[in-house]
Amino acid sequence: MNKKAIALVRQTESKIQIIRGQKVILDADLAELYGVPVRQLNQQIKRNTDRFPADFLFRLSGTEYENLRSQFVISSSTYGGRRYLPYAFTEHGAIMAATVLNSERAVEMSIFVVRAFVQMREALSSKQKIVAKLGELEHRLETHDSDIQQLIEAIRELMTPPEPNRRKIGFALPAATAKAHAKKK
Repeated sequence: MNKKAIALVRQTESKIQIIRGQKVILDADLAELYGVPVRQLNQQIKRNTDRFPADFLFRLSGTEYENLRSQFVISSSTYGGRRYLPYAFTEHGAIMAATVLNSERAVEMSIFVVRAFVQMREALSSKQKIVAKLGELEHRLETHDSDIQQLIEAIRELMTPPEPNRRKIGFALPAATAKAHAKKK
């Protein structure tokens, strides 16, 4: 990919958000990428509802929209802003929108939208792999810690000096002979 294409993919990727556990792009951002007014995009969606099942497109709830408005400064509906809740397009919905718009720019930009979704999916996948590897390492370290602790305890046992032998060395006389020998002295 050339530098311009990479820049377009990054620009598109920055517009992708995670809502309801899905990676989506809002209708206003998609319309901007495709070079059409939002109302034209939404009009085409309404005319072709059979092409947009629930896993391609959904409308944001009021709460979701308010959360977005607080994160990104979006104008209020009383001062020239949106009057309807925005649509959220999944990867497949964004591609389908390009086909219903059928403009040259929409078809061209849909390629970059797909690439941005793919890059985001790969980034999330690699993140999950890293988290799994860290969990595996933690488990290994925990088992190694107990093995090392057992080894240290065994070394300490070997390092402690043995208790001295309290038994006397040499010849011991029988008890009767010892008494007789003690009286002679």
